Parts: sequence; structure tokens; C-alpha cells
Amino acid sequence: MGANTSQVSDLSESQSIRNLIGPGAISENDPFWNQLISFTFTSPTSSAEAKLLEEAVVPLAKTLVQNNPRSGNFGALVRVFLSRTKELKISTECQDQLFIWQAHNALFLVRCLLKVFIREINEEELHLQFTYQERAPGTYESSCEDLLEELVCHLVHLIVEVPLLDITYNILFEAVTTLLVLLSFQLFHKEILREGLIYSYLTKGRCLSLTSRLVKTLLYNFIRQEKCPPATHVFQTQSDGGGLLYGLASGVASGLWSVFTLGGVGGRPGAEQEQNSLPLSNQSLLLLLVLANLTDGPDCPNSYRQAVTCFKNTQDSSSIPSPQPHTFQINFNSLYTALCEQQKSDQVTLLLYTLLHQNTNMRTYILSRTDTENLVLPILEILYHVEERNSHHVYMSLIILLILTEDDAFNRSIHEVMLKNISWYTERVLTEISLGSLLILVVIRTIQFNMTRTRDKYLHTNCLAALANMSAQFRNLHQYAAQRIISLFALLSKKHNKVLEQATQSLRGPLGADDSTVLPDYAQDLNVIEEVIRMMLEIMNSCLSNSLHHNPNLLYALLYKRELFEQFRSHPSFQDIMQNLDTVIGFFSQRLEQAGSDLSVERVQEVIMKGAVALPKDRLKYNFTTGTRLGCAFTSTTSGPLQHHIRSVITLFAGGSHK
Repeated sequence: MGANTSQVSDLSESQSIRNLIGPGAISENDPFWNQLISFTFTSPTSSAEAKLLEEAVVPLAKTLVQNNPRSGNFGALVRVFLSRTKELKISTECQDQLFIWQAHNALFLVRCLLKVFIREINEEELHLQFTYQERAPGTYESSCEDLLEELVCHLVHLIVEVPLLDITYNILFEAVTTLLVLLSFQLFHKEILREGLIYSYLTKGRCLSLTSRLVKTLLYNFIRQEKCPPATHVFQTQSDGGGLLYGLASGVASGLWSVFTLGGVGGRPGAEQEQNSLPLSNQSLLLLLVLANLTDGPDCPNSYRQAVTCFKNTQDSSSIPSPQPHTFQINFNSLYTALCEQQKSDQVTLLLYTLLHQNTNMRTYILSRTDTENLVLPILEILYHVEERNSHHVYMSLIILLILTEDDAFNRSIHEVMLKNISWYTERVLTEISLGSLLILVVIRTIQFNMTRTRDKYLHTNCLAALANMSAQFRNLHQYAAQRIISLFALLSKKHNKVLEQATQSLRGPLGADDSTVLPDYAQDLNVIEEVIRMMLEIMNSCLSNSLHHNPNLLYALLYKRELFEQFRSHPSFQDIMQNLDTVIGFFSQRLEQAGSDLSVERVQEVIMKGAVALPKDRLKYNFTTGTRLGCAFTSTTSGPLQHHIRSVITLFAGGSHK
């Protein structure tokens, strides 16, 4: 590298790089540094190219680790960067693109080297790499200054103080990504890191006072969704025709940003291409999630989580002081819009879950919106394409629905929102359907997919819990949604009979079977299926008990398949919950018999509509284990395996744990 355009293949041959990683000490005041950081770089535009760059850097960084105790060149490089950060804000105001460019290049080199250091050495050894300084032969000198802490603090100051403009976009991206790299020690440890130098610098040191400003800045970076500016827009050609110093316009362009990111966890194969256009937004969100999910220290709570959970709307004129020390205000409308538009990525879904679960101000705002379809539809699309998504993304989406359906007003409003021509729903043409009916269809489809593919008991539980939360407010269900509810029950009934038959045969035992033969645990399988069947019966019971006259299509589907329920009428596990269903089936069957034979569909629907009005409400006994009470048993605070999935996804993104 140096005053030329560089390629990956040039790295090992570059004399400047050789001098940097070699045993010879280079003073931080040496003109060498100006030459080193005045480079352009042909940016990787794919994961394969990015991997090639990282592979090229690894041997260079390893050599530097060996020679740095003698040369102190890594510390000198860091000081070169720090010396430039002090004037970045002024340089931005003066449009000093050269100064910003060189500071960016210095930080880019630091970040590339740090990523290898962190993978190869522990935090204590990394700290030592920052302490070595230039020294005369035969002497040893170690700096009293904590250079690593200085770097962390300067990066935080850079992020919160330097405005986001075309000319500062690249260096702000590098600052955010370097902090992510420094926090990535967790990725190389199985146990949760509850202490450490980087952790203490951010949560206890000088950075603590900037907590709310950093969180607010990262959120606004996400909200703004700024694309990486084309190099030609940032670095205009000079009047002398030479371009901005060494042909800068050919370097640091869009595509560079996939080089050493920590993103892309569990995303779809095509997600990288979609995300590359918004590098600063994506990296800022990842850093925010990492910070918010750092564990609490032994003597202090995570201040970044506090900031995320207590910020308020800019339009909140309440004069009541917040008990939290790191609160701030942000535009909720802009944040809501960004959340709606970017739900296809795992990290945005995780942010939405975090805000709904922990920030009561944001949850109240979201539930008060009259355009919740903008938020719910992308989540339903994620679940609809469940086979293309990783399990963490599916679980987070389900838990978000679970949180939303805990609110009765939400459950009522989604049946009032009418949608037309849902293009991604391809199983059947839905010319017009309510948001509530579409939600039911997608959740049932997820259950059926899980039954045939993943067979995850807890996925069933959460899907059914969401339906249970909604069931008391089911209104005017689409005929296809009503059919799918009964079809799911039919599938469960068929599976129940099959397992019951297998269990009976196993008890008889095959001829000539050895007593030591291990038989499948059909009793356990039967218990699980019966538990799911009971939940389905309770969902239907809740709907009929609370809103029978609002759901003629469900009544029609129920009566059409009434023979499905015969076998459960005398079953000891379902006798209590079958009382209302028996009452409804008996009442409407009698009215249909009285109406005559060979009835048309329209005539049956007419009988149902009149019967729904005529059925005395006191004949239905509401069972208090149904309805929203059932859903509350499986709310967003569920512990155990469900919470384990949440912790797993946070570990993937953040390298920390969630409390």
C-alpha cells in the first residue's frame, strides 16, 4: 500500500506493509505514515473477495504480532489515527476531504489487523500489543497511557460527534465496525464473558457518560437508512485533472463494507446483496444490539440496555422525570417506519422484539398505531416462507406476534383491516381478506409445516398461544381461514388415531418379539398430540363462547365436519371442553334438519345466521381456561426452551446474553 491503488494480491509485496509489520521501529512522526495511509483500495464486492482479503491479511497480522514487541509499530499506527481524530469535526466543517480520507485509511488498517489479533490472541495479549512503543536496542519501555482505552473512547466520540455526511460516511462506518470487532471476543468463547477490558471501557469508563448519545446516534443511523455514497459524489475530481490525491475516487466505494462485518448471521443467501447498500445502517444496528445485550456487570447494570428500554418519543411532552439515568427522546414515527420497512433481516426483527418486550413507551406507541398492517404483514411474510428462514428468525417473529396478540385492542383491530391481493400468499388467490384472517392462515400454515418437518413442540406451543390470545376476538373470519382451522383439527385427529393404533399394536407385541426389544414411547407422543388437540378445542370454544354470531363461516366449517368431534365427546381428556361444541353442533344440526334436505350453500348460511342470533348465550358455559387466559400462559416472558432460543439468537448477533 501507499500512494497507489492497491489490490489484495499486492499486500504481501507492498514495501510499506513490510515496513509496518517488520522488526524495525517507525516513529509516529515519520513521513512514512502519511505515505502508508494515502492509499486507494479496490474494494471487495462479494463474500468470496472479502474472504480473499482476510486470508491475505492473516499472515501479515501474525508477523506483526511477533515483531510488534520490538517495533511498537502497531501502537504508532493507532496514535497516528488518534492524532487525526482530534480534528475530524473541524475537518468536516471545512470540507477537508484529504484529512478525513487519511484518518479513514488509518482506521481501516487498524480494524483489519484487530480482527486477526482478536481471533489469534486473548484480550490480555491484545492489550499488550497496544503498550509496546519504539525503543532503543537493549532497553524496554512501556507506555503508561492506556492506548486501547483511548482508541475505544475516540471511536465513541467520533460516532456521536461527527455528523453523517457524504464525506464522513466511510469513516463513521469504520468506527462502528471497529467497535464491533473489539466486542467480538465473545464469538471465540463458549462461556458468557461478564468482564473484560473492552466491556469495562464501555460500561464503566469515560464512555459511560456518552451512553444515551451513542444509543441515540446508532438508532438514527438505522432510521436514516443512508446508502453508501458513490465515490464520485464524495471525492470530486480536482481542477488540475489529477483527482483527489492518488486517484481516491477509485477506492473506498460501495462494496467495501462486507469485508469484515459481523452481520449476515443466519440470513438468506441473497440477503447480503440487499444489505450491502445500507452498510452504516446495518452495522449501527448490529452494534446497538451487541451493546444492549451485554451482560450486567457484578456491580452495575448494562447502561446501554437501560437506554434502549427507556427512551421516549420526541412528541412526549410529559414533564415527569425518568428514573433511568440514560433516557433520551427519539422520533417514534421515523423509528416505526424503519422497523416496518426492514423486517426481512434478522437483526431488525430482533430490535423490534427488544423494543416490544422491554420498552413500554415504544410498545404502547406501536399498539396505538392505526396502520399496524405495515408492521404485521412483513412478519407474516417471514413466517409464510418459513422453509427459507433460520429457526431464530422464525421464533422471534412468532414471539412478536405473541406480544402483539396479548393486547385485546390489537386483536379486535386486525379484523377490521381489509387487505387485497396478497402477492406472496400463493396457496390460494385471496382477493380480499382481513389482516386477522390472514394472520390465522399463516400461523396455521406454520404449525402444519412444523408437524411435517421440524416437529418442534415449542413452535407448536407459541403458534397456538397466539391463536388462543386472538380467539375471543375472532370476527368475520374469511371462509378459507375457517376451513383451515377445521382442517388443522382434522389433521391432528388423524395423527391421534394413527399413534393410538400404533400404541395398541405395540402393547400386543409382534410375534416372536424379544422381551428386551425397545419400543417407541407412544404414550409420550400421544400425550403431546392430545395436548395440542385440547388447545385447538379451547381456541374454538373461546371463539364460540365470545363471538359466535360474528363467525358464520367458522360455524359452517364446523358443521360441515362435525363428525370429526364424535370421538372426543367421550374422551376423558376432552369431555369438559366438548360441552360447548356439543351444544353448538346439536343446536345448529337440529335447525338444519328442520329446514329440510338438499339445502344449498346459501340456504345453510342463512340458517346459520338466524340460528346464531337465536341461540341463548346462557346455554354456552365459558371455560376460564380458554381464550386469552390460555394465551397468557405462553406470553413473551415464557422461560425454558423458548427463552433458550432467544438467548441463542442474541448470542449469534451480539456475543452476549439477554436477561
